[in-house]
Amino acid sequence: MTRNRQIALGIAVLGLTVLGIRHPTADFRLITHDVHDPSPRQMRAAVDLGLVGVSVLYTWTVDRLR
Repeated sequence: MTRNRQIALGIAVLGLTVLGIRHPTADFRLITHDVHDPSPRQMRAAVDLGLVGVSVLYTWTVDRLR
């Protein structure tokens, strides 16, 4: 019975370790706004498939009429 408990404990520890490891995430940032723009427009999107994730940030400046 102790052999089975050791195996179960080992599987539980391995499972918790796998859950604790952060999966790879690709992070793409397209920064195209003017440096002097205090509030650039932006679009963010993220997709997480469990094993891998993708994050995208795109910023731009809107021409304002003066």
